[in-house]
Amino acid sequence: MSIGMMLISVELLMMLFILLFIPGDYAGPCFIGFAIGESLGAAALRIAGGSFTKIADIGSDLMKIVFKIKEDDARNPGVIADCTGDNAGDSVGPSADGFETYGVTGVALITFILLAVKDPTIQVQLLVWIFVMRIVMLIASAAAYFLNGIIAKARYGNADEMNYEAPLTSLVWITSIVSIALTYAISSVIIPTIGGDTTQWWKLASIISCGTLAGAIIPELVKVFTSTESRHVREVVTSAQEGGASLGILSGFVAGNFSAYYLGLAMVTLMATGYLITGYGLANLMIAAAAPVFAFGLVAFGFLGMGPVTIAVDSYGPVTDNAQSVYELSLIEHVPNIKAELKRDFNIDVNFEKAKDMLEANDGAGNTFKATAKPVLIGTAVVGATTMIFSIIMALTHGLTANVDKLSLLHAPFMLGLITGGAMIYWFTGASTQAVTTGAYRAVEFIKANIKLEGVERASVADSKKVVEICTKYAQKGMINIFIAVFFATLAFAFLEPFFFIGYLISIAIFGLYQAIFMANAGGAWDNAKKIVEVELKQKGTPLHDATVVGDTVGDPFKDTSSVALNPVIKFTTLFGLLAVELAVQLTATQGSGLTHLLAAVFFVVSFTFVYRSFYGMRIRTDGAH
Repeated sequence: MSIGMMLISVELLMMLFILLFIPGDYAGPCFIGFAIGESLGAAALRIAGGSFTKIADIGSDLMKIVFKIKEDDARNPGVIADCTGDNAGDSVGPSADGFETYGVTGVALITFILLAVKDPTIQVQLLVWIFVMRIVMLIASAAAYFLNGIIAKARYGNADEMNYEAPLTSLVWITSIVSIALTYAISSVIIPTIGGDTTQWWKLASIISCGTLAGAIIPELVKVFTSTESRHVREVVTSAQEGGASLGILSGFVAGNFSAYYLGLAMVTLMATGYLITGYGLANLMIAAAAPVFAFGLVAFGFLGMGPVTIAVDSYGPVTDNAQSVYELSLIEHVPNIKAELKRDFNIDVNFEKAKDMLEANDGAGNTFKATAKPVLIGTAVVGATTMIFSIIMALTHGLTANVDKLSLLHAPFMLGLITGGAMIYWFTGASTQAVTTGAYRAVEFIKANIKLEGVERASVADSKKVVEICTKYAQKGMINIFIAVFFATLAFAFLEPFFFIGYLISIAIFGLYQAIFMANAGGAWDNAKKIVEVELKQKGTPLHDATVVGDTVGDPFKDTSSVALNPVIKFTTLFGLLAVELAVQLTATQGSGLTHLLAAVFFVVSFTFVYRSFYGMRIRTDGAH
């Protein structure tokens, strides 16, 4: 919570500095540069961090099957790397992603207002209102956190058992309700009249509230597919009981696919509600065709109203995961006379079995809420990208006064761009998974060769460091290939033809949305299916447990590498594309299309080289070369 509050406060401060102290002519480019910088940082942390954490996780988990040892066994050199990965990929990554998403959505809205709203007075009113709303939502998140803490302590302070998901769920809903109430109250004060209309304040507040509501509804829908109480997750366990890993994996695919359907419809419904409200006079404030897109931007803005809470519930996952690891690594149960010592010094009657059960159950709640934050972030990325894409369209068509006919399926480059975006999303999914697969292979190879199970209590520091080194090496190699391929692909397609590029941006946003939701929730279902077998069924070390561990390791790169890294990739491509397409149009106007197309070809060759390397340069070599 504190990290979320700090990140968003820093973001608001930096954006206010740009607005207040940078000359108007430079403010726009400064905002774009600020957002691109955030996207670069988030992409690096999401791709490299996500690869690192899953290389370590898979390498560590597979030892449970190979050597029949317990989870987080101190003798396993992969456990320290797994703990490090929980920090690098599952904690730092989401925080950077939330920071970036918050900034990019704000920049998209500010850019949009400056392009689509002609009246300077209305521009200023809308900009002030947006900044005040952000501050209000920050206050709402803090107030909800303290209120929820009081309620949770009253309900569970003296309880022996509890549902760990309950206080997290109530935190999300309390924040949503408080945010919506404050949105209406403050809007009525800040913009009682805008453009001569005294009713616009509640219409704008209603559109933002659609997004704030989405921030609470989407986690509820995600729980239907990933919670330990979910029928879909139970189905994964049931399938694995008779059909082993193969049927368990198929059931996880089912959960992921169904989740994409329901979450997609939920987002469309809330965005459509925002669009319908624009029909009641919002078009009078700006270019008529821009009003629906402005509504979509406000919905994304509302999504992020609970930014600190989203980061908090997402961070709960790695905290509980590492708590379990720290317990096992402490080897406290093997300390002589430890129970008597704890009773004497702290008056604690310890029950180690119950402690382990509670840690396992808490980890299950962490898995669920880690899963709930991902569609909120990817949904915001896509809706925010829509607003930025419209800003690019506004620039290319000179305020929708020229070349509008090229935004059509009848314009062949636009259609071809729509098809190309899907190709990039599927390549990206493969490349990010390949980095994890190769790294995990090397980690498993090393651990198998060096693990010592007889006569030692814990793995050597040197062996643990070596596994961390392997994870770091392959995470960085994968990130460099992916990032350079994405960077030069953006340049190539922007220089090829501006409206081809618009189609491409729309396509990666839509393909990316559904690919990310499917992968995140399939992975969440497999993860918690394993948790049910461990906590409820008490079947660790059985063939059923082995089957669910296999499902979990398949789901690891799904949920924590490929799906989550799509967010910053979509946003970086859109933001950087705004600059690239402007440069391409300028070059074409001054030098002709020949140079632009030549550069597009060169950029594509560079991009394709790294696409090729992302598999053939990352393949598992069995000739001894790493």
